[in-house]
Order: sequence, then C-alpha cells, then structure tokens
Amino acid sequence: MKFTVEGMTCGHCIRAVTRGIHARDPEARVDVDLSAGIVTVIGDVAADQAAAAIAAEGYPVTAIDPV
Repeated sequence: MKFTVEGMTCGHCIRAVTRGIHARDPEARVDVDLSAGIVTVIGDVAADQAAAAIAAEGYPVTAIDPV
C-alpha cells in the first residue's frame, strides 16, 4: 500500500516513519520517497494501522492507495 505523507524532508523522517511501521509489523518492508512524499509499505499491517503509525510519528497522511 502507498501513503501520501506531508512533512518528510530528511533521513530522520525516514527513520521515524520506518520505526513507526516496524512497531506494528517488524517484518514489513518500508520504502520512503522523500521527493514525492510517498511511503510504500509491504507487510501484514492494516492500512489504517500503518497510517496511524505514520501520523503518530508526526507526519500527516493525506491519502492512502491500497495497491
């Protein structure tokens, strides 16, 4: 699934988002594209849980693409 996320600008942002997802699914694959503002998650975490994990790290999720 892909998430459109606001406010990510650096390596710290990547680590924070990845840490948040891994707290819910340690085996998830997380890819962060800073320039596009896209976080791709492949794993067993539900979309709403992943979005909540990203938001909890301080990065608002503005759209979710379940593909």
